[in-house]
Amino acid sequence: MSNGHFASESRKRIFVTVIVVVMLVLIGRLYQLQLVYQDEWGQKSRDNSVRTILQEPVRGLMYDRRGRLIVDNRPSYAVTVTPNEISGEIIPDLAALLDLDEDVLTNRIQRARRWSRFVPSKIKRDVDYDVIVHLEEFRGQYPGVDYVVEAKRHYNSNARMSHILGYTKEISDRQLARQSDVYRPGDVIGSSGIEAAYENVLRGERGYNYVVVNARGQFVADYSDGQKNVPSREGSDLFLTIDAELQAYAEELLDDRFGSIVAIDPKTGGILALVSKPDYDLSHFSGVTPPVVWEKLNADTSRPLFNRAASSIYPPGSTYKLVLAAAALEDGIINERWTASCPGWYRFGNRVFRCHRAEGHGDVSIVEAIQKSCNVFFYQLMLKVGFDRWSHYGRLFGFGQRTGVGSFEETGGILPTTDYYNRIYGLGQWTRGNLISLAIGQGELSVTPLQMAAYAMVLANGGTYHQPHMVSHVYNSKTKDIFELPYDSRAIDLSTRTWELLRRGMNLVVDEDGGTGRGAQIRGVSSAGKTGTSQNPHGENHAWYIGFAPFENPKIAVAVVIENIGTGGRYAAPVAGRLIERYLEGTIVRDRPHRTVPVLDEFELPGDEN
Repeated sequence: MSNGHFASESRKRIFVTVIVVVMLVLIGRLYQLQLVYQDEWGQKSRDNSVRTILQEPVRGLMYDRRGRLIVDNRPSYAVTVTPNEISGEIIPDLAALLDLDEDVLTNRIQRARRWSRFVPSKIKRDVDYDVIVHLEEFRGQYPGVDYVVEAKRHYNSNARMSHILGYTKEISDRQLARQSDVYRPGDVIGSSGIEAAYENVLRGERGYNYVVVNARGQFVADYSDGQKNVPSREGSDLFLTIDAELQAYAEELLDDRFGSIVAIDPKTGGILALVSKPDYDLSHFSGVTPPVVWEKLNADTSRPLFNRAASSIYPPGSTYKLVLAAAALEDGIINERWTASCPGWYRFGNRVFRCHRAEGHGDVSIVEAIQKSCNVFFYQLMLKVGFDRWSHYGRLFGFGQRTGVGSFEETGGILPTTDYYNRIYGLGQWTRGNLISLAIGQGELSVTPLQMAAYAMVLANGGTYHQPHMVSHVYNSKTKDIFELPYDSRAIDLSTRTWELLRRGMNLVVDEDGGTGRGAQIRGVSSAGKTGTSQNPHGENHAWYIGFAPFENPKIAVAVVIENIGTGGRYAAPVAGRLIERYLEGTIVRDRPHRTVPVLDEFELPGDEN
């Protein structure tokens, strides 16, 4: 063989030898690190690790229409676990520290593990400061356990506003499954009212800091000089249309009665006050709601969690006569000079329908019929107008449909139509006699207090339906940007003369003798309204009043319903009058003694209030 061949073989042997030596060195070093020095280097690895620190966002604040802070935040502590780091050995001690059943704690840790083994999740919120002190003092005994400072709601107003503001609560598994990209176990989420409707605006965005900690969980250094950190972004603030002082006064006016008050700005549709009674104390929901409190609220037969203003339906009684009057005038069926005779009763077929004034009202025109709330006039008018036109005009005024307030669930009520009656009674199984009750706002017709406030708004401003709403604008405190929220408006196309006659009748209801709403009078201010008394098969009648003031330039429109109390003129009208008076104080109403909150049972007015 040639010398070249031997040289090539030699180089191969040298190359293989080098490779073998290198592999032996690497294997030896690996053996040394994994087995010989395992205790020493393993401990050093455990001594220094990267930990994710949650940066909880600050939830946006809420202000009333005058810029008064009504909802802010207070610091609260939540205990977190990082599932990949926690040891099962510490569960008994940790459960005792947090006052949790061991099975409950284990389930919460497993829930967190399903989401992420490496990112902390909250296992208990609103813990006492003593718990945090203990965790800090004995941090080495609780590997994988930490805490974060989060915000819980604090309420600064004398008004409860429970059905307006709503509350937050810990997110459910079902909600987590739908929004896992935003929320984690233990997070809070808006559950009702404005808190729920504007959750995306209020919540902000969570941040993350990455730090190096030692085996005792103590901070060693920022990881990668903080370059990977994600700062939290606080939520935006809401400015509401609510007047907190007026809201508090409205709550006082209803006291412990069942019912609702809704006040609205007729120029914009902004809701000034919204009361549903009974209500509840929002402070029970600012942190972790004790199960006994939640169970008591749900078991309460008075249903304090139920929003009567938006979801409870009632017959509107005589307040609805204005819709029928609008239909008759606008379709040219009658004019302002047409009169009907009221002897105190009206016969249709073999039935007799009564007026609320037993001796009758005599001959009355449309304006007088509104003023005196003459049932017999409207019985006859309904038969002249007909069912379909009556339903059409009810729809124009927004009945039988939701207002679109958008801040809570609401019902659209019931506006009967020919099709509706055919479904309920069967084709040909009902007669024109069914319409008599509808003429005076009874029968199957049902409305919500919120719809009635919008109705009062339209009557106040002469034909513009503004979408009712409770949030005026959004404010970003970091960028200082203000975002005005748009709301729909539409015209209810009635003639100027029709609006004038409806409003004149309403003015006489309050300001003239013979009017059924004299309890709503305000000295020095001309106003307008309409009373109603809706039948209640389960007890006393419900009292209604809708109205607005001042008459020439309305600044407030109101709807009041008080359940199981009696007539609207006697009970609802005075409540509305005092609420309107309070709102106008200091601007139009001057130099008068301040009225105290009325006791409803003490209202006694002369005459035949409807």
